[in-house]
Amino acid sequence: MPNIKSASKRVKISENRRMRNMAAKSRLKTATRKFKEAAEAGNKELAKPALKELLALLDKAAGKKLIHKNTAARKKSKMQKLFNKLG
Repeated sequence: MPNIKSASKRVKISENRRMRNMAAKSRLKTATRKFKEAAEAGNKELAKPALKELLALLDKAAGKKLIHKNTAARKKSKMQKLFNKLG
């Protein structure tokens, strides 16, 4: 435990940020799973809105430096290719 008031405040702030980051990453993983399930089932009607949501979440995560921008670009490209294969 920190002895200094400002250090204890930093502990609280970093814990809040950690929880927020965990929640955002969890949303990202859930959106990825939903899209992949729809794509593997061959359901283009379900996959299209799931892809749109996933791409928005990836952009948002990259913008907030939750994931690297190149990681976001790579994942977006991979998911778009998977969607395009659905025909």
